[in-house]
Amino acid sequence: MKSNRSTLLLATLALFAPVLHAADSKPNIVHIVADDLGFKDVGFNGATDIQTPNLDALAKGGAKFSQFYVQPMCTPTRAALMTGRYPFRYGLQTIVIPGPAGYGLDTTEFLLPQCLKDAGYATAIIGKWHLGHADTKFWPKQRGFDYQYGAMIGELDYYTHSDAGVLDWFRNNKPVKEKGYTTQLIGADAVKYINGQDAKKPFYLYLTFNAPHTPYQAPQDYVDRYKSIEDPTRRTYAGMVACLDDEIGKVVAALDKKGLRENTLIIFHSDNGGTKNAMFAGQMADLSKTKIPCDNGPWRDGKGSLFEGGCRVVACANWPGKIKPQTVDGIMHAVDIYPTLAALASADTKKCKPLDGLNVWDTIAEGKPSPRSEVIYNVEPFRGAVRQGDWKLIWRSLIPTSVDLFNLAEDPYEKNNVAAAHADKVAALQERINALGKESAKAQALVYVAGVGLAHGKPNMASENGKNPVKADGDGHSITDDGIGETETAPAQH
Repeated sequence: MKSNRSTLLLATLALFAPVLHAADSKPNIVHIVADDLGFKDVGFNGATDIQTPNLDALAKGGAKFSQFYVQPMCTPTRAALMTGRYPFRYGLQTIVIPGPAGYGLDTTEFLLPQCLKDAGYATAIIGKWHLGHADTKFWPKQRGFDYQYGAMIGELDYYTHSDAGVLDWFRNNKPVKEKGYTTQLIGADAVKYINGQDAKKPFYLYLTFNAPHTPYQAPQDYVDRYKSIEDPTRRTYAGMVACLDDEIGKVVAALDKKGLRENTLIIFHSDNGGTKNAMFAGQMADLSKTKIPCDNGPWRDGKGSLFEGGCRVVACANWPGKIKPQTVDGIMHAVDIYPTLAALASADTKKCKPLDGLNVWDTIAEGKPSPRSEVIYNVEPFRGAVRQGDWKLIWRSLIPTSVDLFNLAEDPYEKNNVAAAHADKVAALQERINALGKESAKAQALVYVAGVGLAHGKPNMASENGKNPVKADGDGHSITDDGIGETETAPAQH
């Protein structure tokens, strides 16, 4: 009798095993994105003056990536993450969406949160969006996120939550006026969100801190941790990174306390390389005479650049028991996040436009060779860059033109331009960039800038006495109105 009961129990367990496995196969996903974080500004990539114990623990217990690529600037990377497609395909390949601009991420794109939501996920964005703000049709609540909290634009004061006097802080599309440092507010809201989740329903949390982007601001107690750092800007920046690390630690602790950690995948990376050029450091303050504090380690240049320092970023992933602790050297790109997460969630991607991303889960989890052999750094009307295997070409097409060719296996730090010695390789990679250029949508940023710059307005005319310019008499038409070089004259008298 006992034997029969045992057999029956085993049979019952076997019957329900597929169901249990199916539930377990839909992990919670916490996707954390830092803003302008230098490659070497975390302990697990060699920082000695900034302490990041929580990020270091995630990297040590999971996969640390040595070749994780993104776009060279914020908006393009975030677009790539949300679409699984390179941003040149829908016009977001050039710079970021400026505050005064009215455009955003093409609403015909089927975004990652929409895909995961169809697969039964609760979806949330807590933090920075920067994919369209002037029209609510571009906002995250309209693009597949059940819950939204944070900023819509790219740069804001950490304490007033505003730019140029305009509030940029929202919860579920409604403006929020509250006190606090944005990094800590974002972290606290993420903890609150996790505490409110139903363990029976998987969730996707896109946790997008604006730290350590400019303006360089940090709570005084965090700055005081780094009195040993002589440079004041680096000291403040270190405080910003430390605060970011503490908030990520609180998020991980909340997952543990809720009993969700074992079935939660955490992915962490920066949106682009750390800033090295003041031109890309934001517009809220003049940093032209400031020593920019970011450290990209051995990689050349930084944010805004097509060199490795602009696009090869700090990154790691952790999922207890599912990701093997190791350094992963396989090539991955931001566009790969979409199909990889969709596969883990058993989500259908048929509604997507053709994806550029590849499922790189085996590379992440086990360090297997990556299916990706090509990286498109960017394709713009004035420049482009592509990597195929170990060969990388950067082509600037504006006069004076320039071509840089590197073999990254032999020269990972891009010190030796070997274009002159490999004309065939240069030609082949230029042909690839040209072909992609023909597939590209018009860069919306350039259309916007041209519209603003070429719009007919009042001339900024100097005057000899330093006063206002002299006003003209009459209502004559200018050549820009009529396209001719004569002003309108009064009819002849007969």
